[in-house]
This record gives sequence, structure tokens and C-alpha cells, in this order.
Amino acid sequence: MAQAKTNIVQTIKKYSKQLFGFIRQRVSSDEDAEDILQDVWYQLSSRPEVEAIEQVGSWLYRVARNRIVDGYRKQRPERLDDYGYEDDDGEVYFKDLLLADDGTPETDYLREIFWQQLMEALDELPENQRQVFIWNELEDETFQEISDRTGENIKTLISRKRYAIQHLRQRLENLYQDLTDA
Repeated sequence: MAQAKTNIVQTIKKYSKQLFGFIRQRVSSDEDAEDILQDVWYQLSSRPEVEAIEQVGSWLYRVARNRIVDGYRKQRPERLDDYGYEDDDGEVYFKDLLLADDGTPETDYLREIFWQQLMEALDELPENQRQVFIWNELEDETFQEISDRTGENIKTLISRKRYAIQHLRQRLENLYQDLTDA
């Protein structure tokens, strides 16, 4: 068991940088690449006999390629960042609005309204969906970190977040329209 763990750690050290580069060239963001890379490492660590893999490098790239293809096949998880509005200076995302500290009355007011609406909508969610959304979106934890903390399967966590996003999008649609029509 200890030898298998050592082998996995050595493999991660050896292939991390180049595998990340391979994945990053094929996906739209660093976050997506990191999620896929974490999934590859999870796949490796969950194999009962890692030593039985003859060509570890080839196996890792094949798993990564499969995960990339899977991501293209299914709709990617929606992010709060996907909800944006355009102002005079270009595009501004709600996440930027929530974290902005420019002290203008308009920003403070919009932030207050958005937080109020978001919290009300989050309160309507089942606890497990709400918690995954908060950890992933607001606290920037990866699905792997959440999985390690909770013991839940990553796919289950992604599904819970997807349901949370669907609810939040529907619930915040009027606010979004008000902000984009202003």
C-alpha cells in the first residue's frame, strides 16, 4: 500500500506539468484544465493495481483525452461567471460586482441587491446543493477538494451544482433582466 502511494506521488510529480499543458491546450480555461487533471489523478489513485499499468504516461494521456471529450459531449457545469451584464466599459461579471470595492453608491447598491437575492435563492435549495455551490463558486474550492472533504463522488457534486445553478438562474432571471436593461 505504501509503495503504491509512493508510485502515485512520483507519477504526479513526473507528469503534472506536461499533462496540465496538454489538457489546457484543449479546454477553454485553467479551471477546466485543473478539474480534468484532478479527475485524471483521481482515476489513477482509485485503480486497485497502479503497478499493472505498463505505459503510465500513455494511460494518463488517454484518460485525460477521454475526460476532455466527455466534457465536450455533455454540457459543462454552469458558473456564476456566465451571468454577466455589459456596462459602458465592457463586460462586468456578477462575481466581479460582488467582490468589487470601489465604494461607489451604485456598486454598493447593486451588490447589496444581488447578495440579498442570491442568499434568498440559495436558502430555497436543498442543503447539499447549496453547500456544493457555495464551496465551489464562492469559496473557489475544486470538486476534488469538496470530494475529499465530504467523501462524495465528484460526479455527484457536479450534478448537485448543476441543479443549484439551474434554480439560481431561474430565480435570478428577473434581476439579471433588470440589470441588463438598465
